[in-house]
Amino acid sequence: MPASLTDQSGSTSSPSPAPAAGELRVLVLAGGLSYEREVSLKSGRRVLDALRAAGVEADLRDADVALLPALAADPPDAVVIALHGATGEDGSLRGVLDLCGIPYVGCDARSARLAWDKPSAKTVLREAGIPTPDWVALPHDRFSELGAVAVLDRIVDRIGLPVMVKPAQGGSGLGAAVVRDAAALPAAMVGCFAYDSTALVERYVPGMDVAVTVIDLGGGPRALPAVEIVPRNGVYDYAARYTAGRTTWHAPARLADEAAARVAEVAVAAHTALGLRDLSRVDLIVDDSGQPHVLEVNVSPGMTETSLLPLAVQAAGLDFGRVLEELVVQAAGRRP
Repeated sequence: MPASLTDQSGSTSSPSPAPAAGELRVLVLAGGLSYEREVSLKSGRRVLDALRAAGVEADLRDADVALLPALAADPPDAVVIALHGATGEDGSLRGVLDLCGIPYVGCDARSARLAWDKPSAKTVLREAGIPTPDWVALPHDRFSELGAVAVLDRIVDRIGLPVMVKPAQGGSGLGAAVVRDAAALPAAMVGCFAYDSTALVERYVPGMDVAVTVIDLGGGPRALPAVEIVPRNGVYDYAARYTAGRTTWHAPARLADEAAARVAEVAVAAHTALGLRDLSRVDLIVDDSGQPHVLEVNVSPGMTETSLLPLAVQAAGLDFGRVLEELVVQAAGRRP
């Protein structure tokens, strides 16, 4: 961020010095109206508990019609966005917080919008030379207008099988499916369109599922140890993410040193290419040759007991509450 801010009149103002953590009042936003509401509430409660344990004064609030009046009446020093789905990740809420002059942990509205739309994000990654599987983005209207059978035939010819079908905008594995047989592709598309008007059909890359948390506490972005994801049914869908016993995690991931270093390098490169700040979670597949392929980047990662970011923080030997404390102090320092 620039050392000073210039308004339309040409005058400048410097960001306020970051207050000490014990002087902060932090608001954790969770809930919302997306499909991921319940997960978001769990994330919010865990963030709240961790901040309070670190000695930070924090409160939890839903993102509803009472939010803006509350922010105007008693603005917090910083906000932690624990909202998942569109509310927390498409940039709209961040834009509103910018209008209110309230700093928040995480990337700005523009970068959030870019990362939220998977086809757009993958285009940026590909242009930056960051490996990501081939894909086709297909809006529901084109799917219907051009004829489902003809379109799906072309997709199979272009990308091959198997493919991963998932919403172009969305998270938590909702509406996602691996398709190994062309006959199963229409049903997968219909299931995907239940969650988004555009489907992303992506070449399926076999290998190890890993998630890499990238954090920047002021010294530049760095990758925490990768977390390996081993879903019992082979697909890391909604049930595998949030149902006890459906998934096994290894933190750090069982990667050779060279592959682990490459995964960390690619994750930081993806975070940087998308213009992110503070923290993100980069989801990748590591193929049999040790080559990582970026699937997507999440700007509001889950913070629940089974979420990947807290596992990575623990694997790095860090305290979850202290990391959050440093992030909110850093965010509060961005208030002009």
